[in-house]
Formats: sequence, structure tokens, C-alpha cells
Amino acid sequence: MNNIEPKQVFAIFEQITKVPRPSKHEEKISQWLVDFAAEHGIECVRDEALNVIMRAPATPGYENKEGVILQGHMDMVCEKNGDVQHDFMCDPIETYVDGDFLKARGTTLGGDDGIGVAMSLAAITDKNLAHPAIECLFTVDEETGLTGAFKLKDGCLNGKRLINLDSEDDGQIFIGCAGGIDTLAKMHYTQVTLPDGQWFAAHICVNGLQGGHSGDDINKGRANANKVIVEFLQQLYKETELYIASLEGGNLRNAIAREAEALIVVPFAYKEQLRVLFNRYCAQVEERFGEVEKDMRLELESETVPTEVIEPDKARKLIDALCECPHGMIAMSADMPGLVETSTNLASMKMKKDEQGLYVEINTSQRSSVEAEKHRIKDAVEAALAKACDEVTHGDGYPGWKPNVHSPLKEITRAAYKRLFGEEPQVLAIHAGLECGLFLEKYPYLDMVSIGPQMYGVHSPQERLSISSTQRCWAWLCEVLKNL
Repeated sequence: MNNIEPKQVFAIFEQITKVPRPSKHEEKISQWLVDFAAEHGIECVRDEALNVIMRAPATPGYENKEGVILQGHMDMVCEKNGDVQHDFMCDPIETYVDGDFLKARGTTLGGDDGIGVAMSLAAITDKNLAHPAIECLFTVDEETGLTGAFKLKDGCLNGKRLINLDSEDDGQIFIGCAGGIDTLAKMHYTQVTLPDGQWFAAHICVNGLQGGHSGDDINKGRANANKVIVEFLQQLYKETELYIASLEGGNLRNAIAREAEALIVVPFAYKEQLRVLFNRYCAQVEERFGEVEKDMRLELESETVPTEVIEPDKARKLIDALCECPHGMIAMSADMPGLVETSTNLASMKMKKDEQGLYVEINTSQRSSVEAEKHRIKDAVEAALAKACDEVTHGDGYPGWKPNVHSPLKEITRAAYKRLFGEEPQVLAIHAGLECGLFLEKYPYLDMVSIGPQMYGVHSPQERLSISSTQRCWAWLCEVLKNL
């Protein structure tokens, strides 16, 4: 990245990509930030949650101006392609430039929100940048629980204006976001021995899907690998005797499932009909998603017949429940055209074991800008999964950020963009979750906006960061700071 402008931003981002920072494992990146502050003589504090706050005084002429908080999160979504060997706990991200894009080799890039952290650090260390007093707030675990924002203590921030640098759309100012709540369900089961007979086993795999962010991409018509595979199994139940030995798919609650697989057993006499039905189903899926999912692959291969399978009644109930469980966009906003109001993501299916024995764990994530609708769709998910699962629990959830259309900071940010680029930026709310709602609960006087450079494929190995957009966003941020 040495030759990419703005050099000060990309030089810092390159250092960040070398530091492991999975959600809930931010010890190394938090320490790296503390060391960065010490190296540059910046005041720095770190709290018990490992959140880091840096402070720099105003430059000459800005001493009497109201200060500003630049905010980003230090963790990243860790997704990789199935054929890629990468340990996110210790391996650096392998980056490369492809035209206007910065990408990673087979993994997420971590531009969400590494580039926001990099711009904040570049701003606080730039000797030539005019600005009021700056606080940089870097939080932990934004991606899987907003833990850092939840645990941020009252009174630790001085500024009354906050620029969140965790958005992914060029030329857009976000002034609101959805709230969310996660659901976790468990179906405990016992393994049973296959009855006597002649059997045929097959491994079914769905891969090559785009996946993406369960907030930003949920309305783009993309396939969910979990849904694709369970809907085929539900069809298969209607045709023949079926046993399921394993079922897994997806990874993270805030990522649309890209891959799923199952090991199934059918009567040997049904072997050829199985392939016919599978090919017919593939054609149906192609017709439904082919224009969106260009690289989608559905594969069926023979396997060694397993000796044990999931107890049949529970397996059947689970497949029916997963098919019934809602997924995708539920409603569009009536207040802000083009904004998804409510959605849910059938994120993952995993086979695990605890003190009670074997179980299948289902994770889903619900979002809505309307609090009542967030809980309504959560209840619908619970009702579906409870038909098969013996445990269904919900997380604490997080609040949305109600738009302030009269925000002075929004107007300064809008005017700066128009002055630089000769066009009006869009002012929007976002369906994805941002930490701003939680900050507003602790600091109700905050005037906030969220901006960021253009990224695509966030939360998937297709993640890519536009270099030219990063240049524009950096110029925009500098212009805003100069005019606060």
C-alpha cells in the first residue's frame, strides 16, 4: 500500500491489517492502539472493556471551537472461503490491489472498520490538518454484540459532536440506523443407528454465494445457503424415507450464509431418483437466483453410509422449522423511501455438544428501525424455531438511532461535501446497526453523523475497498474538521 494515496491513511491501515482482531479477541489490536498513541505522544486511556480513547488538542485558531469525537470499532468480521487456510487469531490479512480496489486473498479485508480507524489515527497525527480538539474513540466487539459501546462508561467523553466512520457508501451521510436483537435456538438430539436395509448416502453442498452484510445487503435478493439446503431437504422428505447425519451452514449472525452442507441417507433404491430430484431443484434455484448469484454451486456426491444419524422425528421437525423460519427483508420504511425497515437473517446452523449432549445450534439476527416491529419479527422467529428446538433465547438487543434532520453537524458535513465535489450528498438512515444509538443513550446531547468510503461485499471474502472513494472520504473528513 506504500504508493496509494492518501499515504498517511493507507500506511496506518496496512499496519492494522497485520494485527489479529477478531470480534471478542481485541487484546492485540487494543494494545497496538495504546502503543501507537505512545509512539506519537498522544494522550490515551483504555477502559476495562479494552475500548481506547485518544485525545489531541485543537490546532492554533481552533482553541475556542467545540471539540469533536472521531469514532470507529477495532474488531473485524472473520470470514474466509472454505478452501483457504487462514487463522484469524494469528495470521495477517493478505491484501492486494486490483485496479481501484483493495482486496484480501480469500478472506474478509477488515476495511469494516479498519479504514475508519486508520482515518481517525491519520487525522489525530496529521501536523498540517486544522481542527478543533479531537477525541478518537475505538470500541471493541461491534460486530458480534456492541460490547464496547454497551460498556462505555458515562463521563469519559468530552465532545458533543461525533463523526462515526463506520459507513460503507460514498457520498452518503447517515443520520439514523436500525436497532437489532439476536436469537439463539438449540435442538438437543440423540444419535440413532440406521435400521437394517440397503442405504445410499450423499453429501450435499451449497457454496459460491455472495453472502454479505445482513443489514446492508438483506434486500438485494441474494440467496441464503441455509435456506437453499433445508428447502431441498423438505422437498426430499415428501418423496422418500430420509435420514440426516449432519447439517451445517453459515458462520456469523450478521453475515448472510454463503455456504451450507448436509450428509443425508436415503434407500439405495432411490439413488437415481435422488439425483433427478436434486437436478430439478438446482434448476429451480437457478431460475430464482441465477441473475444475482452468478457463482452459485449446488453439488451432490455419494458418501460412505454413516452408522448413526439424528433421531428421525427431531430431524424432520428441525427441517420444517428452518423452512418456516422467516429470512430476508420483511418491510420497507414508510418514512424514508428506499430504507429497509425490518428484516431477519437465518445466519447459521451448527452441530455442537454441551453437558446435556448433542445439539444443533441456530443463530438468527433481527433488525428494525421500529422497536415494536423488531420484537414482532423476533417473536415470529421464536415461534417457528420453538416447533423443533428445546431452547430459544434472545440477546439484550440494541437501540436504533432516531434521525435528527435538524442536526448542525449534518449540515456542516453536507456543505463540506458540496464544496469539495460540487454535488449534494445523500442524507439517509441505514438498516445496518451502528453504535450511535448506544452512544445516544449515554450521551443524549450528542450531535452525530456517520460517513465512510465505498466498500462492497462487506462481511464476506468478496469485501473490497475503493481506493478513489477513500481518497474522497479523507478529503471530506479533513474539510469537515477544518470547518467545524
